[in-house]
Amino acid sequence: MRLSSLLVILACACATASSPPASSTPAAAPTPAAAAPEPVTPTAVTATLESRSNSSVTGTARVTPGGSGVIVMVDVSGATPGEHGVHIHDKGDCSAPDATSAGPHYNPKASHHGGLSTPVRHTGDLGNMQVDSNGKGLLVVAVPDLTMDQVAGHSVLVHAGKDDLQSDPAGNSGARIACGTLQAAPAQ
Repeated sequence: MRLSSLLVILACACATASSPPASSTPAAAPTPAAAAPEPVTPTAVTATLESRSNSSVTGTARVTPGGSGVIVMVDVSGATPGEHGVHIHDKGDCSAPDATSAGPHYNPKASHHGGLSTPVRHTGDLGNMQVDSNGKGLLVVAVPDLTMDQVAGHSVLVHAGKDDLQSDPAGNSGARIACGTLQAAPAQ
């Protein structure tokens, strides 16, 4: 027998010996990789407003889907009677005693300050809340250029004075007297 023939026989024998035994059951199909979960748009986003800047103002805020945007409802007590500017701010951090940790108004389009009915405005400009002689106020506004996906993680602030709906950066509305971080409401 020639050496080359012997090598071929040995190679075939080795290949056969290392092959797995044939199985009578078909091989299982590989399992597909688990798909990443789809992001879930919250059905409600809420905040508990806490006093800031030595005020006694407290309250709640709730954002829900509505029309082509969202409905924002802010309810406060302990405020001085009159009008108070209300805004969604860029950061969801209300830790500073004067709420400056919440940053500027939420303004992803880099627009000038305004109000809900002005042609140019920050996305977070919500206008003014009227507070009665008992210190209670309620603001309910439809915000067409804001989505539920945008609001969670930002903060809602109530200011000490009336928003003039035009002056940059905050409508000359004064101190930040209540602040709360908007968070997705727990599933029901």
